[in-house]
Amino acid sequence: MSMEYEDEPIPGLPGRLPPGETIIWQGTPDWRGVARGVFHTRLVAVWFLFVASMAFVAGGTGLIGALTTLCVALLGLAVLGVLARAQAKSTIYTLTNKRVVLRFGVALPKCVNVPLSLVGTADAKPAGTGLVDVSLTPTVRFPLAYLQMWPHVRPWKFGSPQPMLRAVPESMVPLLADALAKADPARAAASPDAAPAPAMVGAAA
Repeated sequence: MSMEYEDEPIPGLPGRLPPGETIIWQGTPDWRGVARGVFHTRLVAVWFLFVASMAFVAGGTGLIGALTTLCVALLGLAVLGVLARAQAKSTIYTLTNKRVVLRFGVALPKCVNVPLSLVGTADAKPAGTGLVDVSLTPTVRFPLAYLQMWPHVRPWKFGSPQPMLRAVPESMVPLLADALAKADPARAAASPDAAPAPAMVGAAA
């Protein structure tokens, strides 16, 4: 289900596609969605605003303390933004008619193949305007650990890691639904007339 890579004859893929396999969709995460979903920049901003407001409480440092806190907040958010951009830039997601490929890693690149035939369900969660996070639930135990997949893994699923496509366009969801249906005849028979809604792609849980 997974492999390392050293060369990319096709960007985002560890090798040339075998006969009969075609690329359906390819893209990278939106860095702003990564910033919000992975580095929790909104929560960090709220926390700093709360701390800054405490400067005006009795015994606080007043305006100077609040401005100092806000300057630190801007610096911290800028660093998180740079990290989010680096993560997004180093990542390429590829959907073919056979598999989903996640190529990611800033310092230590990794390429992970998830065959569509081994995907039980795929859940889509809103990740901003026009964006979704799509988590894939394998029907077999995923061979990589949570930390090896982070941040392209569903949060808090430490014991049973689920690969996640972060901050991808909503338009990718019906393409994934159609590819999953075609990869599993039983799944296609369960929904012959329409692709599943964005909230749930693939077989029912």
